[in-house]
Amino acid sequence: MEYEGLHLIDTIIVVASVLFAIGVGIYFAKKQNSTEAYFAASGNIPAWAVGMSMFATIISSVTFLAYPGSSYAGNWILLVQGMMVPLVLLGVIGFIVPLYRKVIRLSTYEYFERRFGAFARFYSSVAFVLEHFSKMGTILYLLAMAMVAFTGGMDIVWIIVGVGVAVIILTYFGGMEAIIWMDVVQGFLLIIGGLLAVGVIFYLTDGGPSAIMDIAMRDHKIDFGPYAWDFTQLTFIVMVFNGIFYALQKYGTDQSIVQRYLTARSDKEAKKASYLGILLSVPTWALFMFVGTCLYAYYQINAGELPAGLKSDEVFPHFIATEMPIGITGLVIAALIAGAISSIDADVNCISAVVVEDYYARFRPKATDKQRLLVGRVSVIVVGIGAILIALLYVSWGGEGVLGTLFGLYAILSAGIVGIFVLGLFSRRANWQGLYIGIAAAILFTAYAVLTTTKYGSGPDAGLILDLEDWNFKHHTYMLGVYSHLIVLVVGYVASFFFKSAPVDKELTIYGYLEEKRKAKKNS
Repeated sequence: MEYEGLHLIDTIIVVASVLFAIGVGIYFAKKQNSTEAYFAASGNIPAWAVGMSMFATIISSVTFLAYPGSSYAGNWILLVQGMMVPLVLLGVIGFIVPLYRKVIRLSTYEYFERRFGAFARFYSSVAFVLEHFSKMGTILYLLAMAMVAFTGGMDIVWIIVGVGVAVIILTYFGGMEAIIWMDVVQGFLLIIGGLLAVGVIFYLTDGGPSAIMDIAMRDHKIDFGPYAWDFTQLTFIVMVFNGIFYALQKYGTDQSIVQRYLTARSDKEAKKASYLGILLSVPTWALFMFVGTCLYAYYQINAGELPAGLKSDEVFPHFIATEMPIGITGLVIAALIAGAISSIDADVNCISAVVVEDYYARFRPKATDKQRLLVGRVSVIVVGIGAILIALLYVSWGGEGVLGTLFGLYAILSAGIVGIFVLGLFSRRANWQGLYIGIAAAILFTAYAVLTTTKYGSGPDAGLILDLEDWNFKHHTYMLGVYSHLIVLVVGYVASFFFKSAPVDKELTIYGYLEEKRKAKKNS
């Protein structure tokens, strides 16, 4: 559906927000004279800012669009994943943060090598790079699709290139310090955007908040079911398991979060930042779920039917374009763009850090810090261009087709990353031989699951890539990641007993942390 386009005031607000992001990058450019400054902000960022940065990185424009769309069409079941994050991490952040700050220089995957050898490091770092390239392309594509509607038909290519270039400039010049302080601004803008949306819907809906809640309760919109013990459908229990491993993956193995730990001034500050990021994320996810619920009630009460063919995740953009007042529309769209930039700039910087630390420094161990910094800056440009190209591929292929196949292949070749992390953290007996057997088993299982659920062709000629009939993978897609992590963990642990090896250094496991705690308690 086409719209008239943005009012001049809204256009000024949106353009100003993008130019501000570029300006922040240039402002911090003079401080970026070492890899420590460029990738870790010299370890001198206050806890509250680091926490806001973690929050803004996790709450992307996908949240801005997908969560309202999901709750509009159904209920709040996707929020269950987010609700698991504090339940899992409030108990483990206390030792994950000091472990990484003590063990690694910059790359998360250095820990994997120290624990299980070089292959574990390369396997996990490649998985991170592939995952976040796909994520960056997806965010740019979804943002551009929404902006095409808002602007009344602006060329999607120019939107993708424009936002992508802004991210490259911000990241290239400002490094991690600029990213964090820009994330602080963008984090507040995301929250304000969500609150403004709810406020406007409350105001426009006949009967106000009470009428909205009546509709929501009547139609069970604020609900987390179905609650059946069923792994073949999207159920509460599926989202619980998915959320547990999402939490461990994001805060235990994801470079974009772990790198933030290194920017804080101390272990204590890094822990505070993590808790803040976690505790801000869940209410904000709930806020955007509530936006979708409010929109459902609004169109039930006020506006009747939506335009034919409008998808659920297009309802919020449609409301922004057609119902929001001038000025507020610009602020909400600026918040949407902020969500995209705050996720993509972090990914660009972190992938560049992985390139420098896991690959360049390995093959050029005698390279000076100045040379590493140069490679890091060049990597930012290359990674940023790569994200733009992936988004353009989505445009060319309609978001499906070959790209979906490529990311299916990624799922096969990156199975079980959380399993590697948990195995290394909780078992001193696990060794590299056992782990590699676990990884092989997980890859085989994931390949089976992906191939027996992925369709090719269309219409009556559509079929599965591999059809084993009753032996096809039947469970919900969200369980695939859970199973691959568990396979690595269980098979890797059991297989380790078949190979002799000395127990690993306690400092690389939770037991080193527990021993330090006991000593500190004894001496106090």
